[in-house]
Amino acid sequence: MPESGAGFWYVAPMEFPQQADLASSLELSRSALAANVAVFRALNAGSPRRLGAVLKGNAYGHGFEPMLGLLHPLVDALYVIAPGEGLAIRRLERERGLPRREVLVIGAVSAEEAVALAREGVDAVLADGGWQPHVAALRAAKLTLRVHVHLDTGLGREGFTLAQLAKGEARVLADGRDALEVAGVMTHFANTEDVTEQTYAQAQLDAYQKGFAALKAVVPLEGVQRHMAASAAALVLPPARQDVLRVGIAMYGLWPSAETRLSARVVLGHVPALRPVLAWRCPSQVVKWLEAGSSVGYGCTYKCPAPTRVAVLPVGYFDGYPRLLSGRAHVLVNGHRCKVLGRVMMNHLIVDVTHAAGDERPVVATLLGRDGEEALPAEQLATWGDTIHYELVTRIGAHLARRVVE
Repeated sequence: MPESGAGFWYVAPMEFPQQADLASSLELSRSALAANVAVFRALNAGSPRRLGAVLKGNAYGHGFEPMLGLLHPLVDALYVIAPGEGLAIRRLERERGLPRREVLVIGAVSAEEAVALAREGVDAVLADGGWQPHVAALRAAKLTLRVHVHLDTGLGREGFTLAQLAKGEARVLADGRDALEVAGVMTHFANTEDVTEQTYAQAQLDAYQKGFAALKAVVPLEGVQRHMAASAAALVLPPARQDVLRVGIAMYGLWPSAETRLSARVVLGHVPALRPVLAWRCPSQVVKWLEAGSSVGYGCTYKCPAPTRVAVLPVGYFDGYPRLLSGRAHVLVNGHRCKVLGRVMMNHLIVDVTHAAGDERPVVATLLGRDGEEALPAEQLATWGDTIHYELVTRIGAHLARRVVE
């Protein structure tokens, strides 16, 4: 239900009609998630460093609500992109009697939203000098907001550059000291995933230290959190492991890149066993024979060279299965790879199950994940679809049912 605060509304995710029995759905593995958390806890062994999980992008396509329920007891901090998501976490904690986790909104925040977050004890990122309206709104409400100052050390996105700090653009922190409590200083790496050497990342670390020193001349920073390590940096750049790790895609069992996996072997001496949390499955709508020469799908782009048993699956690009997978991808049926025939349609796929099904009884296809000895990882589908696995999983439809399995 909507939740209001300081004149703005958080609109809860749309509630779609009840899923049909014949519809694709996602399975979320509780044990895989716990194993991934253990990998990053091991990196923190012997240190007071904390572990945080990133829930942006609908929890990387896995589903904000189910993943929040699974992650909340396992981590120390939660990072979201939108203010409403931070408020939703506080609501969940109240409803279930859960301990409060540190929650940080890493996306943009309006002045009204800043007031709502301060009321609920949710932190926000302050990334530019234009926060005078926020300070005024907080003063009017007699509230103090915890903020994490973002330094742009080389990504060119949000955050204060060294040049901006030198020009005094972070002065709002001093002017608004009665309304803003600096709880952290953060940055984000630009090029830890695409390389096996970390020269650019080291330059960013150096820039962070200079930026931190510059900030100390503006506002006291004793005891504030330092944080910068997302998935790749947490795994392969030990100096980036500061007070808390901000783990995103790797928390869900997906390697940031092939280069990160290679670097982990060198830096850690082994390759951690990250386990994909998500599997995407779809029951067939119909299984039938098509005669040799039959066309399949729009545009008649595929003709059966021989009699072919096909399964029609009620899933398509509306659900987030990319149209670029047309004629390129496979699904898994009974542990066998089955080619996608013709074009991916809005609500349907047609796949060749001639060698995977012995008759016309219904089958269940795995679009993403493991079936027996075969597996279709997100990276493989992304390659077929000329994209990256980040985009592939985050575009899986929010309307699809998601259920937790062991």
